[in-house]
Amino acid sequence: MSDTVESAVIVAIDGPAGTGKSSTSKAVAAALGLRYLDTGAQYRAITWWMITNGVDTADAAAIATASDKPAIVSGTDPAGPTITVDGEDVSAPIRTPEVSAQVSAVSAVPEVRTRITGLQQAIAAAAETGIVVEGRDIGTTVLPDADLKIFLTASAEARAARRAGELKGADVEATRQALVKRDAADSGRATSPLAMAADAVEVDTTELTLQQVVDRVVALVEERRAAAR
Repeated sequence: MSDTVESAVIVAIDGPAGTGKSSTSKAVAAALGLRYLDTGAQYRAITWWMITNGVDTADAAAIATASDKPAIVSGTDPAGPTITVDGEDVSAPIRTPEVSAQVSAVSAVPEVRTRITGLQQAIAAAAETGIVVEGRDIGTTVLPDADLKIFLTASAEARAARRAGELKGADVEATRQALVKRDAADSGRATSPLAMAADAVEVDTTELTLQQVVDRVVALVEERRAAAR
C-alpha cells in the first residue's frame, strides 16, 4: 500500500453531545494531518436557515419542502473550520439556544438527513489526505465503510458540566436535563438514530482529560494504518 493511500484514512467519531467530539476530532485531525468535518454544524446551519426564513420547525412537511434551498459550505481545516449558508458566515448564530432547541426536530426530517448526508459523503470523498468526521450517525449511516469508528461516551453529569462551562455559567442541572432530552430525541428518531456502530471502538471520556482521549484515538488510527500495510 502506498503512503498516499495509507494517509487517506477516514475516521468516524460519533457520540452524544458533551462527550468531547468536536475538541477530540479537531485535535486528532491536526495531529495526523487530516481534514475535519463537524456534521452537527451542518444540521445547525440548516436549522438556522429555517428559523431565519420563517419556516415552522414543527412542520415536517414545510421543512422537507425547503430542505434543498440553502447552500451550505463547510471549510475542513481543523485549525479553523468554517461554515457558511448562502455565502454568510454562520459559525456564531448557529450556536444560539434558539437553534439548539430546534435542531433535533429539523434533523429528524428524512429529507434534511438525505440532503446533509449527501454533503457529508461528498466532503469525505474529496478529502485527499483523509478526514475526521464527527457526528451522531457517521459510523452507522454516513460513512459505514470508515477505516476507524469511534463512539465517545461520558456520564450525563460530566457532559453537563463540560457544556455548562462552554456556555459560560449556564445552570448545570438545566444543561443536564437538556442533554438527556436531546439524547432521547436523537436516539429515538426513525431516520439515522444516534447509535454505536457494531464495529466501533467505545471510549468513555468521563474520567479522561482531552489530551488522553486524543492520544487514545491517534493510537487507534496508527494501529489501523499499521495493520493495513
